[in-house]
Amino acid sequence: MASHLANIFGTEQDRVNCSFYYKIGACRHGDRCSRKHIKPPFSQTILLNNVYHNPAHDPNCKLSTQELQDNFDQLYEDLYIELSKFGHLLELHVCDNIGDHLIGNVYARYEWEAEAQAAVDALNDRWYAGRPLYAELSPVTDFREACCRQNENGECNRGGYCNFMHLRIASKDLVKSLEASQRLERRVLGKENSAAVPGAGWQPPSATKRGRSKSPPRGDVGEDRYRPGPPSSAGEDRWRPGGGAAPASEDRWRPGGGATGEDRWRPGR
Repeated sequence: MASHLANIFGTEQDRVNCSFYYKIGACRHGDRCSRKHIKPPFSQTILLNNVYHNPAHDPNCKLSTQELQDNFDQLYEDLYIELSKFGHLLELHVCDNIGDHLIGNVYARYEWEAEAQAAVDALNDRWYAGRPLYAELSPVTDFREACCRQNENGECNRGGYCNFMHLRIASKDLVKSLEASQRLERRVLGKENSAAVPGAGWQPPSATKRGRSKSPPRGDVGEDRYRPGPPSSAGEDRWRPGGGAAPASEDRWRPGGGATGEDRWRPGR
């Protein structure tokens, strides 16, 4: 019985837990849903509610297609740069639905649960474009199951009111440049996440300096530094490498700042 309940958890066969909340992190019924919405105590994914407001949803909008894309690319870049400050950002998705429970939702998935928790703790005290941010951990782990496949094929007849994610896609060149910048920053500055806190689920391994034994004397000039040391008790020779610099400690990755100009990450006037 227990194994059966575990197998159907979060599926449509589960009569206790809401399958939509488990797959998408949001349900159109909200707190009035007849099934349980169990918020995860830790997760790699965070949810920012109602961040993106698509100007195209305004019936009086006169922006061109390119202007709408530029507007979204600016928001995507702002979010990527800010969210990547908390750890290794693996995925960033923005919903273009118009249903109340999905409109403008932003999902970010990190490598470690501790990084996601650090992001939630920090972003709940932040503002963007004059509006407060509301962040929480999300149960979503597989966005392939959360996205509307019919919409990806241009066949969804529900439009923006679909209960599955209709994602707004950023420009490919922008996404490639942001991902390349993150890889470069992590390679240069290191991968340790100093924001990890105890009790926040899986955490990145801490960087520790490895001790090393004292190198053997160099001996005469030109002598091979990799030479046999004193014989062991068993009569065997021990080869010991000499010299070399001690391994450097790793630094927490901190990406650079965003674009110059007005800081959009503060309360509006």
